[in-house]
Amino acid sequence: MSERYPMPMPFGWYAVSYADELAVGESRAVRYFNQDLVLFRTESGTPVLLEAYCPHLGAHLGYGIHGNEGKGGRIEGESIVCPFHAWKFNEKGECTDVPYAKNMPPKVAGKQCLYAFPTRETNQIIWAWYHPERVEPLWEVETHEEMNSDDWSPLDRYEWTLKTHPQEMAENAADPAHFRYVHGTASFPEWETTYDGPKSRGLQKANMPTPRGEVKGEIHTASFGPGQGYTRFKGIAETCLMGLTTPIDNETVQIRFAFTQPKVNGEVKKGGVNAAIVKDIVGQLGEDAPIWEHKIYRPLPILCDGDGPIAKFRKWYSQFYVDFDPRAL
Repeated sequence: MSERYPMPMPFGWYAVSYADELAVGESRAVRYFNQDLVLFRTESGTPVLLEAYCPHLGAHLGYGIHGNEGKGGRIEGESIVCPFHAWKFNEKGECTDVPYAKNMPPKVAGKQCLYAFPTRETNQIIWAWYHPERVEPLWEVETHEEMNSDDWSPLDRYEWTLKTHPQEMAENAADPAHFRYVHGTASFPEWETTYDGPKSRGLQKANMPTPRGEVKGEIHTASFGPGQGYTRFKGIAETCLMGLTTPIDNETVQIRFAFTQPKVNGEVKKGGVNAAIVKDIVGQLGEDAPIWEHKIYRPLPILCDGDGPIAKFRKWYSQFYVDFDPRAL
């Protein structure tokens, strides 16, 4: 927890890399969930996310030497090799070899000695499951047809690191008034949201700005836990957006926006309304950022009759916390 936010880090599936950013046999140091970690891809192509520090003498597995200097640790088969003494660890966090030992140390022989985060690969993303008590995944990553089809354009990617909490960002979807005063929309968007376990779905009817003026459209939104957001824009140019928020620590997040649009006669359509939609959405995050980075969480906000269903949203979001009851604040 932090001074600005009383709530802990929510559990769920989170994006830790684009799939094409991690080639076979590559590794790199990453930091998510307030932990130092190593991300690598085995020679069979399996993505792996492990605790970073070797249980032997504490070397970071994500920093290589010799031919891997400036890169990650060396990959051999299905294991990553510690740069300090060449101990090897597989995708399960098991020590598979101590090359200079006559006998494997009993504390590691046949045992998991580094935590391996559950991972999935879909939507051109590598996902990791985070839970503070290391509970196995409680739901699966949602696969989006558009993100896995050659009929849609390559992902148009944007990335930010902000000092905020994932709940603060997600709460904007339950706050129609801010669209008028932060983003300058001509009217308050109207939408309906339904909640079903870890999933939420919404339908928004909103005027979308274009170079030729505002056009009526629909925005279909969905969240699958706190880390996987999906938006489908209809009415001007078909556009799909993955909005992916991953906590680095208790009040720092990495945000990825990945857009795709349908190809026209097999070609990617550039410029015009298609580009304007993306530019507007990216611009809106820039408008939100200074507010997120400098606000605090109000557990008992003073709301008016024009505010959105913030309390309903917070009740749904509270399911992603362990040992934290927002009602007790």
